[in-house]
Amino acid sequence: MITAILFDLDGTLFDHRAAADTAITGWVSRHAPAHPRLGEAAALWESLEIPHLAAWHAGECSWQEQRRRRVRALCAELELDVPLGADAAVDTAFADYAELYRQGWVAYPDAAGALAGLAEFRLGVLTNGAQRPQEEKVRAIGLGGLLGPVLTGESLGGHFKPAPACYTGAAAALGLPPEQVLLVGDDVDKDVTGPAAIGMPSVWLDRLGTPPPPGFPRITTLHGLRDVLAADPAHP
Repeated sequence: MITAILFDLDGTLFDHRAAADTAITGWVSRHAPAHPRLGEAAALWESLEIPHLAAWHAGECSWQEQRRRRVRALCAELELDVPLGADAAVDTAFADYAELYRQGWVAYPDAAGALAGLAEFRLGVLTNGAQRPQEEKVRAIGLGGLLGPVLTGESLGGHFKPAPACYTGAAAALGLPPEQVLLVGDDVDKDVTGPAAIGMPSVWLDRLGTPPPPGFPRITTLHGLRDVLAADPAHP
């Protein structure tokens, strides 16, 4: 029987992509307003998130260093005239981007209402982001009063999704066995098949209308979660 629900944050409760795309486009425009590849900036920035965040998850660099690597790589690709010799200069450049990013922080329209309708469950977040920024996001987008713990790889012994220890550690942090904790998220590997491999039930939130993985519940909005739970014979 499911007694707790954990939600991914970025792409599930929080519209990270919209905030990041707008912020990096604005940041590049500040430095090169007429850049011929300005329209590519958002896609390039997104492509840099994956390898550099993975390096941080693997312990190959610090959280701050992965930020520096992303800024340097973007500037090199777009040939931006931004002074990036010293780490302090790169940190300042990222901070300028981060300020624009924060201005775009917003929950998805379905998030607050869906969470409010799940009051009988223990609710929390399981995210691959850094602890402090993710906690700040939850508060800033108005979901702090609806959610319990924000669990990250940093708080789970360095284990990030889709490592099995991330899911078992998250369940243990709630004082529950994995089979009593449902994970809801938009990433198939990290939020659906990953937890299922250790016996944690999962639901795929498909906001983009992509082909679903076979054998897993799929919802297109968070409001659909109530129907999934109602169809579970183990849920009263």
